[in-house]
Amino acid sequence: MHCHLDLYSDPKNIVESCKQKGLYALSVTTTPKAWLGTQRLALGYPKIKTALGLHPELAHLRINELDIFDMLFPQSKYIGEIGLDGSNEYKSFYKEQLKVFHHILSRVNRDGGRLMSIHSRKAVLEILSELKRIDGIPILHWFSGSKNELQQAIQQGCWFSVGPAMIKGQNGREVISIIPRDKILTETDGPFGTYNKKSLMPWDVNKLYPFLSGLWNISILEVEKIIEMNFRKIISLL
Repeated sequence: MHCHLDLYSDPKNIVESCKQKGLYALSVTTTPKAWLGTQRLALGYPKIKTALGLHPELAHLRINELDIFDMLFPQSKYIGEIGLDGSNEYKSFYKEQLKVFHHILSRVNRDGGRLMSIHSRKAVLEILSELKRIDGIPILHWFSGSKNELQQAIQQGCWFSVGPAMIKGQNGREVISIIPRDKILTETDGPFGTYNKKSLMPWDVNKLYPFLSGLWNISILEVEKIIEMNFRKIISLL
């Protein structure tokens, strides 16, 4: 699922490799201005879905692009990366983040829902509160909240995208172990997500499969089938 195809150093070759490998991917964007160019990367390959986003870390810098977001909104069934970031580095811009997030969610609600890939670092409860009133399909990307927050998100029907970078730490492994099997999707968050100090490629989701195989006590082939089934299911909900 969630990766930043346009931010790799050689995105065209990355997309071509995705095609050759038959990969499904959600190609998220961090600014509305990036959407058209990112969408063009995947033309003719329907397994790559391009999402329209405005990343919370950039909200205070790109809030003036909301008009562009609104103009492009009817062209995209997929929204991301969006959300809130309450970490020390960005909490001083929380007001701007909320304004952007509220604007996007109200547009999603008004226009019949969208699939949304959501950044929720240090802001899970606020995210969940906002989502209660929204007609959309939320995917919490790289969830890093508490177990109580995770249980609340599960109860609200959220989906989760998880990747190899999450299994480097105990908290990430515990999060993945709690997520229901029918609500889990795989991601790399590449090129930002790393594994063994290297940027993850979209196809590196398979580095997570041995962990899931052991966790669920099934074969890697069965893991692959579950993940693909979940992806097909969530896409069919639109």
